[in-house]
Amino acid sequence: MHGSSGWLLLFFASVVASILAQFFPKISGNYISMVVGMIIACIPFFNNMVPEFEPELFMVTIIAPLLFFEGFAMHLNRVGHKLKTILGIVIVLVFISMILTGLSLSFFTGIGLPLALVMAAISTPTDATATESVSEGLKLPRGEKNLLKLEALFNDASGIILLNATVLLLVHGRISYSKTITEFLIAAIGGALFGAVVAFITIFFRQAMLRLPFDNAVNAQIMLAVALPFVIYILAEEIHVSGIIAVVCAGLLHNSEAQRSRFSDMHQIYLGNGIYVLLQELLNNAVFIILGLNFMRIILDEDVTFSSWIWIIAGIILYGVNLLVRYLYTLLVLKRGHKSALIFALGGVHGAVTLALVFMAAGLGLSSNQFNLVIMSESVMIVLSMAVPTLLFRFILPREERDSGMLSKYRQEMINRAISEVEQMYLPHKVKQSVIYDLRDQNSETSLRQFWQQWFYVSRRPAFDKTERFLEQQALLWSFYIEREYLAELLEDENMDASELYALYNEVALAEAMVLDPDNEN
Repeated sequence: MHGSSGWLLLFFASVVASILAQFFPKISGNYISMVVGMIIACIPFFNNMVPEFEPELFMVTIIAPLLFFEGFAMHLNRVGHKLKTILGIVIVLVFISMILTGLSLSFFTGIGLPLALVMAAISTPTDATATESVSEGLKLPRGEKNLLKLEALFNDASGIILLNATVLLLVHGRISYSKTITEFLIAAIGGALFGAVVAFITIFFRQAMLRLPFDNAVNAQIMLAVALPFVIYILAEEIHVSGIIAVVCAGLLHNSEAQRSRFSDMHQIYLGNGIYVLLQELLNNAVFIILGLNFMRIILDEDVTFSSWIWIIAGIILYGVNLLVRYLYTLLVLKRGHKSALIFALGGVHGAVTLALVFMAAGLGLSSNQFNLVIMSESVMIVLSMAVPTLLFRFILPREERDSGMLSKYRQEMINRAISEVEQMYLPHKVKQSVIYDLRDQNSETSLRQFWQQWFYVSRRPAFDKTERFLEQQALLWSFYIEREYLAELLEDENMDASELYALYNEVALAEAMVLDPDNEN
């Protein structure tokens, strides 16, 4: 029960973090999740419910599905066009960063080179979700944004392989370069091939099911898609290839499937996308809750202390050298401008995957003192990688311009037109009142008092008969037609922001779909 109650607590904490984020729109939800995790660690009752951090379990249950959904949101052709750049970043940049960071760490702090290289290897993976947290409310250029996402999708595997090689050097005093390169190629290429094969088999099976007269095909396919990243990651690791690359490649291939079959079963695609977004938000919240929880546990752990402040210096060096290498690589190798190089360098934010590698290193043979030094130094590096860009991006990137006031104005006018039409219709009084209430509810215009009045009224009154249900449905469908006509008029104005109007159009289309769905009848 201890483990299950801990997972339930993390799930509930993820929900709480999402709710709190709505009350603080100017603060990234990821920071709020971290604070929630810290609070859990400070309350003994809750802290004892959550078991000790297990990196393998963390990678399987949270990182694997999160990377699958990240891959699912990325177009495969974008990866193909940037393949050379991606390989350069996840191989060349990662290797250069590890060597230069390790040498700098050893030179300036006196830490032995093997341990310094271990710490440098741990500091190489970046986190795409953490990058979004530091650029909240700002316009991150599309080119740099895509590059940072692609980097984060693939460089976790590089970090794990380099970690294994450097720990071998630390523990046994030797390293086999040919073996390391071979393992890297087998893990990377094998993971990509395994993920692609499983994805193709799954796509074939899913497409075959779509063409069979199964009543519950929608639910079965969505459940299959949700379970897929867990299965792929576990099987890939069992055959000793990269589970991370396998789930990413599978996600990329499923994106192409979704692009070419989105109208074959629209209900399944739309429902599935909604579930993916929900799971992605919960998993992302869980990542930062776990990060905050472990940060606080490290701070409160009496065993994790040092007589000197070397771990602070080490953390600053880890972050500073990585930042410099990323900047120079973008400037000199990728041939981008200074601003682009600065954005890419600062955007290499580290998160929970880095922390997972720290605990993974402990299981590979680090001593207690070595582990304490590594975890404290990497924690400083993670904090700096989030805090520095959060501050500097405010001066470098433009703010997103969102005129929510105009959007509310358009929505209100749209609803008013529909209500005017309904008021002129000849309808039974209770049907007309029900339709008008539903239309006003599109803009959350109804008060809590009105909601409870409607709730008690609906609970007491007999259900609409067949004729009344038909009249209500037709009145709502006509109202939605009026709303779409209004939006079409606005779209004819070239000065209007089409994206906002399409968002309203989507709301109307969803409302119409709910009215037409036989499962939603009164």
